Amino acid sequence: MRTAVKERRKSLTVYLGASTGRDPKYTDAANALGTWIGSHGWDLVYGGSRVGLMGTLAEAVLRAGGRVTGVEPRFFVESALQHDGITELVVTETMAERKTEMIRRGDAFLAFPGGTGTLEEISEIMSHNSIGLMERPCILYDLDGYYEGLRILLDHMTEEGFLLPENRKKICFAHTLEELAAMLEES
Repeated sequence: MRTAVKERRKSLTVYLGASTGRDPKYTDAANALGTWIGSHGWDLVYGGSRVGLMGTLAEAVLRAGGRVTGVEPRFFVESALQHDGITELVVTETMAERKTEMIRRGDAFLAFPGGTGTLEEISEIMSHNSIGLMERPCILYDLDGYYEGLRILLDHMTEEGFLLPENRKKICFAHTLEELAAMLEES
């Protein structure tokens, strides 16, 4: 008797803002991304919040039939910021443990528009890929040029000899959902 092997779904770890930003385009794009994630067989791993772009993304994935894992430090849960309707909520003691867990669960990593926390988290992925701790897709969603300044900085680091060209190539920028989807489908 043959046993069917269940194919493991891929998990996309997304770092993004706990606020919505000033322009509704960020909310619209988070909805579109979440719909794509949920309808294309990916699972979402994110920071676990019910507010801002985080909550918007999680809701869109769930509406599209996807699975959502939130990773939230205890002090945010005590402030009732967690999303109670997601598939799984992992509670950590510290932010450092949260980052480690989000990395552990991710097959690919995406920085959606966000603030300094988003930048810190995706920078760790860039660094891990550069020093060989992992080889997983690292993508920045450069919605309407949101990450253009960072792209320029990374290119400058490469020109000045602080970032090896082969490591710079591991940091991808998607300008549209279609570009992002193509990058993920290749991974």
